[in-house]
Amino acid sequence: MNLLNKIISKYMYRTTAALVVLIIVVLLMIQLFTEQRRAVDDSLRTLEKVEQVLTENQADLEVIKQEYAQTCLRNAEVVARIIENSPEVLNDVNELKEIAVSMEIDEIHIFDTTGRIYAGTHPQYYDFTFDSGEQMMFFKPMLEDRSLKLVQDITPNTADDKPMQYSAVWSENNSFIVQVGMEPVNALKAMEKNELSYIFSLFRVNHDANYYAINIESGVIVGSTDLDSVGGSAADLGFDMNKVKNDRDGFHSRISGTHSFCIFRISGENYVGRVVHTQNLYRRVPTTMFWIALSLTVVGIVLAKIVVWYMDKYVVQSIHRVNKNLQELSEGNLSETVDVRSSLELSELSDYINTMVRSLLENNRRMSYVLSKTGLYIGVYEYNRRTEKVHFSEYVPMILGTDAEKLEKYSHDAAGFIKFLDEIRSTPFADENDVYQLGERYIRLDESRSGDDVFGVTVDITEEISKRKALEHERDIDALTGLYNRRGLETKLAELFSRPQELRHSAIIMIDADGLKGINDSYGHEKGDKYLKKIADVINHFGICESVAARQGGDEYVLFLYGYDSEIELQRTIETLDHIRENSTAALSKDIVVPLRFSMGYSFVNEESDHTQLLKAADERMYTDKAVRKKQLSEAE
Repeated sequence: MNLLNKIISKYMYRTTAALVVLIIVVLLMIQLFTEQRRAVDDSLRTLEKVEQVLTENQADLEVIKQEYAQTCLRNAEVVARIIENSPEVLNDVNELKEIAVSMEIDEIHIFDTTGRIYAGTHPQYYDFTFDSGEQMMFFKPMLEDRSLKLVQDITPNTADDKPMQYSAVWSENNSFIVQVGMEPVNALKAMEKNELSYIFSLFRVNHDANYYAINIESGVIVGSTDLDSVGGSAADLGFDMNKVKNDRDGFHSRISGTHSFCIFRISGENYVGRVVHTQNLYRRVPTTMFWIALSLTVVGIVLAKIVVWYMDKYVVQSIHRVNKNLQELSEGNLSETVDVRSSLELSELSDYINTMVRSLLENNRRMSYVLSKTGLYIGVYEYNRRTEKVHFSEYVPMILGTDAEKLEKYSHDAAGFIKFLDEIRSTPFADENDVYQLGERYIRLDESRSGDDVFGVTVDITEEISKRKALEHERDIDALTGLYNRRGLETKLAELFSRPQELRHSAIIMIDADGLKGINDSYGHEKGDKYLKKIADVINHFGICESVAARQGGDEYVLFLYGYDSEIELQRTIETLDHIRENSTAALSKDIVVPLRFSMGYSFVNEESDHTQLLKAADERMYTDKAVRKKQLSEAE
């Protein structure tokens, strides 16, 4: 039972190890998925904050821009009134500059009614018109509608592309247009706060991740915490734009040569996303999985030891006791009982085994009783080559032709019993498998082997063989001559022609009795039958080799000669038969002796011969021979 205990321990520990590995793999997958999900959630929260900051900054920017626009417009109105009250300042650039400084204005331009600058703080712009540039053309509608007061959005000016905000109004007397320009410092600062690069700069302290803004149309990085990448191509950096666009749950990619996990969302005209280095994404996984694996291993080993101990105490030891009882039963001690009560299942098993043993004993008694009433004798035996024990049923001695005392010696000598069976098998019955002849009796001996266990059944089939022989004789033998009849001949020839290597040189001879009708007419049918039997005696066992003789019916016979070494030898044998028919007589009674005459025709067998065709050919030659003999007889008379 130590072997069973080892097997249970081995498979228990293997199963436990497999389960631990499986659980670890599943938990690892869950951990990886959890970390990715956490990264996605963190990214979405961060991107929501970016959206929130952008929204708040945009609102602040709109307020600042509106306030600045109103201030710019009021300043233009004030300058217009100053110039109307003191028109001489139009000719004094320095005076205009002092007015600009006092009002915190960067530029003052005076347009005439045709839209041409003819005065202002910057003489270099004189003679510029509303058609001088895109920025200037914004105010051209004022020439058509003198009630307009226009404030332009922050726009690079025409001369040096400097960001400025311009406003323009007509003087109250409609004699000139005043345009003032202010550098929108506060607005520009507010606009900077609304740039993605500025917002991303707030996240540079987070070394676990980088943030990128990629223009949807161009694929250019327009903002990032990685300042060196701004202005470059996202594809060159390693981003797959199809995944950026479509993979909402994040994707793995190699960004700037580093394995990373990327999450992107659309924000306005850009894809805004967070990129986490894989080693940072999964940095908690190794430590977590180590402690999980260690814990599972310890728990698995403890549980396995507990299960093995329980199996050994309540199962293995109980099975050991059952096996001892079953060994006693297998050795023929059917009085042995099994009593194991360590568990409900083993208790039930004990009851079932004991019930089965009682049933076997009872069935054996009943079967013997039933068979004795039918006259059918069947014996059963079994043995094991290891234990050397042999068990017999009660009819085995009678069927095997020995007495019970002699056979009893073999009950503890399997080798001797096998030798005894081999002696019986030395006399097999022809044409039957597993049938042997014991004197005038016939027995069938069948065995089934499974490893060292042998189970055998022996049956006395003497009566069956005798009946079958009688039936075969009646079926295949001609009653008058004792030769094969037509059916028997067909069966025998089919059997022989199925083994052509045994035929060697052979021939089929068709024979037909001559003068049978005259004998029947002159002496009666009884004498005619004696004439036919005499011909049968001549051809039966004819030849120096093997032969088969048959009466096909009436006065027709078939003789098959085979097993000859050469065709010459076979031809000489046929010539001998020809001589016999010309020099033999048949004694039909003491006073009646007639010549024994018959016609015959033959055909030799070759490799492609079919016995039905050979019979036909021989029959045709026989009738030819008969015609010739009749003609010779009539000529002789």
